[in-house]
Amino acid sequence: MINLRKITEENFIDAFNLKLGEGQDKFVSHPIRSLAQAYVYREQCQPFGIYTDDKMVGYVMVIYDYDIPEYDIWHMMIDTDDQGKGYGRAALRKVIDYIRSKPFGDSDRVALTCNKDNTAALKLYHAANFKETGVEDEEELELSMSLT
Repeated sequence: MINLRKITEENFIDAFNLKLGEGQDKFVSHPIRSLAQAYVYREQCQPFGIYTDDKMVGYVMVIYDYDIPEYDIWHMMIDTDDQGKGYGRAALRKVIDYIRSKPFGDSDRVALTCNKDNTAALKLYHAANFKETGVEDEEELELSMSLT
């Protein structure tokens, strides 16, 4: 069973030890970079370890954009050794449930970006009802969904 745990001083090293698969670094940043961003945006974001039992198998960060307003999912990744086991799909459901609680502010819009060549992630996001918005920045496509 997958669950999300806040990244704290007790588990951040586990996030640092997560590994991307070969060539995946062009699709997603490693948690080290993301945790630096989480520090900068600490008033409006929450980084999570993705766990199965007591093993961290992935990482994801939720950030709230007060200017739009919307929730954004950043840097979701599953460790290379644990990919293909359904953890990403289960974690995405947990992230959306967390966002539904509106922890930072009111918004029913959830957005994320995905490299247009990352077919596995695009398939996952489309299956979760994310739709492409038509906004594209270099190789990244914006996708969004409504919580209503």
